[in-house]
Parts: sequence; structure tokens; C-alpha cells
Amino acid sequence: MSTRQTIKSIIEREWDQFQHTNNEGGRASCQGNRPMFEVMRASQFAAWPQELLTSYLADLREADAGGRNLVTEKYARMMASTAPEIYARDLEPHLPRLSEARIAQQERIIKRQLAWAHEFADRYPALGAGMRVLDTAEDSETTTSFETYLRGELATYSQRTLDLYERFVRECERRQENLTEQIIANTVRLGGYTNLDEAEAAQRRAKARMSR
Repeated sequence: MSTRQTIKSIIEREWDQFQHTNNEGGRASCQGNRPMFEVMRASQFAAWPQELLTSYLADLREADAGGRNLVTEKYARMMASTAPEIYARDLEPHLPRLSEARIAQQERIIKRQLAWAHEFADRYPALGAGMRVLDTAEDSETTTSFETYLRGELATYSQRTLDLYERFVRECERRQENLTEQIIANTVRLGGYTNLDEAEAAQRRAKARMSR
């Protein structure tokens, strides 16, 4: 299967799981916006190596076969920060338990990616302003940070996929490549811009017009 076909299959399965995810307060508006979902997810997966994509697709297939919904689990784990009482009472008892070693591995990855996200926001402030807030300390009942979202997502990966993902992150670090920058660059290209600098300039002009 080609990289493009693998990404397409991943997004198809994630979208189906997303449609079967129940939210506090009813169906979320983003659950009806497939084009945006596809852009955001394709931007992320386009940065991944084929081996990692194949492993994650296997995770989704195994989850479907076993009656698990990884997207539901991801959003449930985010509520450990955004709604801790509900999480502890209603959600945590039903989620797979993570070992201390697993949590430590995830936190190593999160630390590196959070640093990249801050570096990107400093370099491209207009684009950075359109991102999620970055730190878990900024979470609220209605706001989920990049850090908390990543923590929820990593927790849904199989150990096989997480190991490959950590290896990928370390390789990006070795090559001095910022993964956040790669993903946002993919996003702006899908949005019709040539590169990040062009998108940043457009965002600045838009902000200037709004402030008049």
C-alpha cells in the first residue's frame, strides 16, 4: 500500500470512529466538518514515515475488530485535565491502564514536541496564534491545549506504534527538524499557500484588516 493510500485508510477509519464518539453536551460541530478533519489529519500523517503509518493503521484495524474506539479514548483521556472529576468518576475506570514506564515514555515525547510547538509559535506568531493554546496549564472546560491533546493521542497508540513514533521524534531531533513546523507547513500547503512565510504574511494582513 502506498503512503497516500495508507493515509487515506487511516483517515477513513478515524473519521468513522469520530462519528461514533459521544461528547458531553451533544454532538460537536467539528464532527460534521469532514473536509477540515481530513486536512488536519492528513497534515500530521504526511510527516510520518511509512512504517509508522502502517503500524498505526494496524492499531485502528485491531481496535475496530475488538470493539474499541481509539478516538473516543483519546478525547476521554484529555478530560483528565479539562474535566478531572468526570474523568475520575466516569471514564478512567473504563480505559486501558498505562504503566509507569509507558507514561514516562509518552512524557519524553511530549516534552520534545511541546518545545517544538513553542519554537514554532515564536518564529511564526500569526500562525501560532491560530493554533491551540500550547500548555496543559492553560486547559479549561472549553479549551484543550496542544500538550493535553498530544497526551491523549499518544495514550491510544499500541506499544509497537509508540516505539516507532518515539524513534521518529528522535530522528527529527537528530536532523534538527521541527515536527510542528513540518505539520503546519503541510496544513498551509493544503490551504493553498506556497510555504509558511506566505501563510504567515497572509495571516498578518488579515489581522491588520480586522484591527482597523
